[in-house]
Formats: sequence, structure tokens, C-alpha cells
Amino acid sequence: MAYSGVKLSDETLVGQPIDLNNCDREPIHIPGLIQPYGFLLCLDEQTRQVVMASANTKDLLGIAPEDLVGTGLGRLMEPEQLLEVERLWPSITEQGRLLGVRLERVLNRPYFKLILHRYDDLLWVEGEPVADNSVSAFDLPTLNLAMGSLLSATTTLEMCRVAATQVRALTGFDRVAVYRFAPDDSGEVVAEDVREDLPTWLGMHYPATDIPKQARAMYLKNWLRFIADASYVPVPLVPAKHPVTNRPPDMTYSVLRSVSPIHIQYLHNLGSQATMTISLIEDGKLWGMITCHHQSPRLVSYELRDLCQFLGKTVSALLKTKQQYDELAYRQHIAQTQTRLFEQVGTQLNFVDGLYRFTPTLLDVFDCGGAAICFDGDIIQLGHTPNPEQLTELVAWLREFAPDEEVFYTDSYAQLNPAGRAIRGTASGIIAIRLAQAPSEYIFWFRPEQLQTVTWAGRNEKNQTTVDGQIFLSPRQSFEAWKETVEDTAVPWQPMEIAAARDIRLFISDVRLKIFNELQARARGLTALNIELERSNDELDSFAYVASHDLKEPLRGIHNYSLFLLEDYADKLDADGVSKLQTLVRLSQRMEALIESLLQISRVGRQELQLQPTDLNQVLAEVLDLLSPRIQETNTTVEVPAPLPTLRCDPVRMSEVFNNLLTNAMKYNTKAARYVEIGVAPTGQPTYHRPVDTSLFEVLYVKDNGIGIDSKHHESIFRIFKRLHSQDKYGGGTGAGLAIVKKMVEKHGGELWVESEPGQGATFYFTVPKLL
Repeated sequence: MAYSGVKLSDETLVGQPIDLNNCDREPIHIPGLIQPYGFLLCLDEQTRQVVMASANTKDLLGIAPEDLVGTGLGRLMEPEQLLEVERLWPSITEQGRLLGVRLERVLNRPYFKLILHRYDDLLWVEGEPVADNSVSAFDLPTLNLAMGSLLSATTTLEMCRVAATQVRALTGFDRVAVYRFAPDDSGEVVAEDVREDLPTWLGMHYPATDIPKQARAMYLKNWLRFIADASYVPVPLVPAKHPVTNRPPDMTYSVLRSVSPIHIQYLHNLGSQATMTISLIEDGKLWGMITCHHQSPRLVSYELRDLCQFLGKTVSALLKTKQQYDELAYRQHIAQTQTRLFEQVGTQLNFVDGLYRFTPTLLDVFDCGGAAICFDGDIIQLGHTPNPEQLTELVAWLREFAPDEEVFYTDSYAQLNPAGRAIRGTASGIIAIRLAQAPSEYIFWFRPEQLQTVTWAGRNEKNQTTVDGQIFLSPRQSFEAWKETVEDTAVPWQPMEIAAARDIRLFISDVRLKIFNELQARARGLTALNIELERSNDELDSFAYVASHDLKEPLRGIHNYSLFLLEDYADKLDADGVSKLQTLVRLSQRMEALIESLLQISRVGRQELQLQPTDLNQVLAEVLDLLSPRIQETNTTVEVPAPLPTLRCDPVRMSEVFNNLLTNAMKYNTKAARYVEIGVAPTGQPTYHRPVDTSLFEVLYVKDNGIGIDSKHHESIFRIFKRLHSQDKYGGGTGAGLAIVKKMVEKHGGELWVESEPGQGATFYFTVPKLL
């Protein structure tokens, strides 16, 4: 399947302890050896003369390597053949290029296919004989079928299964598997096409040490590696080192390059006699590999290998799109399930009934093992969850160690609380949303330990052996699956799942607030008109939230499918069609920004303030630290003439006020040196023209030297989606920032206004209650 190990006779390893890190030191790119089924010639780029030749040229060509060194290819070719090669050299790169010639001057020898490439200041000529038992047949209809199947696959795993099937159908290998890397460089076989009588590798995992980092680096450069017979005896180069550089040549792109003897032993342990590996690369990173195995030697033609490499590159090019399909499908599932859940909750007298009595339930929103509702002294369990006593203990732990977390999540609860080991079988991963200020009201989603057992392809260890007095790290000698317990960790929660849980919490808060307001209105004996008005306001607020939330998902679908159309069909459309699709993408992005702003401003109205004595100097310092890259980029100087006071406010909302006003001050400014001043307005001779009770309120200001604002717009700029400039000026935006700031200030009981003239900068004043 891959490599593992390094010979410890190298000088760099003498005296060092033997450990798995030594695998990453093996110089696999300069073995100085080739596989014997073909021959290799290295030519000087300037003289076009052979400077190195493989030792088997006597057997394959009838000419000893010593006799070839110092001569040109004319020794082997007719003049017209040599001229054809010479015409190709200027366009040859490190990637191999096939040239089929019959070496007429070499009598009674097979017909050779020559593969040419340029690397390490050498011209490389590799000859592969056309053998009677080589696998080479393919046709255009087969390729067309393979491409169509890859393109039509709707998920990443389906595409991997198609790739495995197509490569095996083309090459006839006993087994073709698709291997995917995890973030820690371990891997898993995610798709496979295998001979019926062989055991499956599907689902098997492999430790990161199976493919050392230098091998992964080589797979990024050279997409394909082929071994026709794993029992081969390596053939050395003559001479062993380049006569000028005095080192072995870099064989990274050599087709015949000999592989590590440790890897050969690895293949023997697998029972493989022939292999082919094709890299799968996404955004410059090794995503995985298509790996082929055969139980007997198998010579696959260069043309067919090249075709398989083309399929591998096609899969690589499609990976991002297929994974976007996967993510979009799951995102749509969450959104649709969440919307139906909201409908159920909104139509029940007891909102809790809408969470679990009907379909879908809370359990259906995410890929999870269980869910639970702890509300009003009751515990409702769905799926596989901890028992009621354990859930009560979990709530108590959250109250003590995460009392301010509205949404708490972890993929390893046992690492945070040792008592969590008792519930890791059902609840290693947890999302918890706090329903209200009541200390024991929570909704939970649970995921079990990632895999109670993982099937590894042999033990994650290596045995030491000694050969001729030299120490080797050999690969695992047995590949019988064994079980390794993966402790305490669940599949991580995705950002979209966390966001959806937060939305569910907000919606339930809205419903409960609506119910509370209605009951309070009745209790105070308000008139029917007042009751109806209160209900309408609540419903309008909820509508703004639900409408904007529900619009986001189909709009994202429009945006993504527009991108997919551009990526996949742009070459089939005329310029006008492409332009219209690009306009659709741009407008969908604009619409999504507007919807997100509407959603944000509706949330500001509903969120409860966490009022507390707050040092505004600390709040401002954190905001300036967050904005420091933007401040430096725009050459902005920010001054605070005097320390700011400590006031009773919500520190998070106040940081958002400063953030928005500072951002606008930098944004709407065309000067080379921009200036912003933040301070407390004087009470004796105020610079603002508005009556303020300074015994109750502090007046703060943010002043800039920007473009200024005409007095006729001083009120309209605080309306949502109001912009004074075209969309393409001053960095764009939705026009919701000042509306949000105004709502936050008013939520504190204060006011926000601006004083400004065009070209004279602007000063934004806002009031905050004093700490009495």
C-alpha cells in the first residue's frame, strides 16, 4: 500500500536512536537504481552525450553501458529518428513524453517505447520494451464512458467508487482502492474494486508512518508510480554518480526509478507483485491516492498508465466540486429540517411538544446519535443518550463551568471533565444550547466516541531486523486487521451545525418571549388592541428572522449552482451567457449580504443585554487590536485624548458599536493620512448641538477627517440598507452598519447622532447611562 522504514547504514543516522522519525530521512529520490524491465540513459543538456547509463543496456540493447557513455543517441538510432528526438528536446519538461521508435541499429532486439523528460540539468531517455503480455488496449468509447461516470457522480464517495471501477476495468489489476488522507496524515480506504476471492480493504485505516513525508512530497510532484514486478533485482547506473556534480541524479520524475527496499518488503507482506499508484491532489495538497495491486507481475503499457493518470487528474479536478455537493446537500438537509421544526414549534400550545412529538424531531436535524430536552424539571430523551441521572450531572457541570455559554459544544467531553468517560459511548461529542436564564433548561445533541474500534491494516509499529550487521526498520510483518480503541473523541461538529443550533436557540427564545408577552398583557388587563399590537410586533420580528433565515439557503443554492455552471459550462456558452451568469453570481452575493444584515439587525432587537460595570478602555483596546491590520493598511492614526469612563453596559454590544464606527471612519476617507479620535465630550461647553441630561448619561464620540456627510442625510444614514454612494465605491457594503449601531445604542437607553459637513470629516456622538 505504501512505504515504511529506512536503512540505518547512512552516515546521518549513525549513533541516533531508532524511531519512526527516521523513515522521513530516507533519500528515495536519489536511489541510483532502476527497475530492470527497461533501460535508462542520462544525457548532458549541452552536448547531448550520454553521461550515465543503466547497467542492463548490454542485455537489452547489446551495448555495454561503458560503451554508451560519451556517445550520442546516434549510436542507437537512424538519422531521421535522431532528428525527431532533437526536434522534441526544446519542448520537453519534467513530465514524461512518449516517443515510439524502433532501434534499427540494434539487431534482434524488441521494439522500444522511449519516454523523454528533462530534470536536474539532464535529459532523460527511458526505454520500455513492448512485451507480448503487456496490458495496453484501450479505446475512446471506454474513456468517454469513464469521464461521463465521473462527472455524473453526485457525491465524493460515489466518484471514488467510479474511479476505482474504471481504473480496474482499464488495467485488469486484482485490486484498485481509493485511499483518503485524514488531517493527521493517517488514511482510510474509502472505495474499492477487488477480485471476488480476495478480502476487502474497504474501511481499513493506515497510520501516518506508512507514507513518510518525503514520499508524500514526491507524490505531489510525480503523479504516478509503477512497479511491474516487486521481485525485481535493482539495476545500478554506470557510473553511480554524475561525473560533474559527483552525486546521484535526482530521479523524482523517472518512470523506472527503483523504490525503497522497505517498500518492496511491504508489498511482499501484502502479497502484491505489481502495483500502480496515482496521486489525488486538491489545492496543492495530497488528498489521497488511487492504488492498484496485483498478485503476479503485470506490465501495463505506458499509454494505459498515462490514461489512468489522466483519470486521476480528472478526479482531482472534480474533488472540490463533489465535496461542495456533499456540503450543500447536508446544509440543505439541516435547513429544511430546521424550518419544519420551527413550523411545529410555532403551532403548538406547548412549544416543547413541537421538538419531539412529531416528525422531524430534534434528533433529525444533525448527524448524531441522540438528543435530549431538559425543561421545567422534565427530561426527554431521543435516540442514544446518557441516562437521566447522567444528564442531570451534565447540566450541573455546565452550570458550574460554562454558565455564560449560550451554545456549548465539544468533540471530547471527557477531556474537559474526567467524569465524561462514563458517557463517552453515547456522548463524547456534545452540543448544548441554554434555553433561557433558568439554570437547568437545556437542549442537547450527542455523538458517540468517533469509532469504538478502528480497523487498522496491521499494528502501528515496526520490528527491528539485522541483515549483514546493518539495522533496518522493517514494515509490519502481519496485515491481519486488529482493533485499536480510539478514546474519548467524537466526529467534530461542523460550523454549519453550530450555527444551526444557535438559530434554534434564538427561535425558541422568540417563541417563549412571544408567549410571555401575551400572558403579561392579559394579566395587566390591556385592551384587545394593545394585545393585538404586541402580537403583531412579535410576529413581525419573528418574520424578519425566519424570512431572512429561510431565504439564505435557497439563495446560497442559486449562488453555488451559478458557480458550478460557470465552472463546468462556461466553454459551452457565448460571452453574453457567461456575462449573465457572472451577473447572477454577483447579485446573489449582494442579496445574501442584505439578508444577513436583516438577520443581524432583527437579532439585535431580540437579544438580551448583559449589563455590567464595563471599563470602556479595555473594550476599545480589544477592538483596536482586532482592527490593527486594517488600521495599518489604511495608514490610520487613532487617538484617545483622555481615559474613557467605566459605564453600565453590555461589553460585547459596546465593542460592536466601536468596531462599526471605527470601520466606517477608515472606510469613508480618501486622505493619505487618516485620523480618528475617540473620547468623552465635555459637559461644560459641549461641542454637540443636542440636549443631553449629563447627570444620567455620558456622551462619547468618534471623530474622523473623512469625506463628511451633507446635513440633509444626517437622519437617513441610520436607516437600514441606506447608502449615499454607489455599490462600487468605498468598498461596497449593505448600508446596515449604522442602523445596527443605532439599535444597539437605543437598546441601552441612549441616542446616536452625527454632526458633519461635506469634506470636513464627521463626528458620531452616542450616549450611554452612567454607572450610578
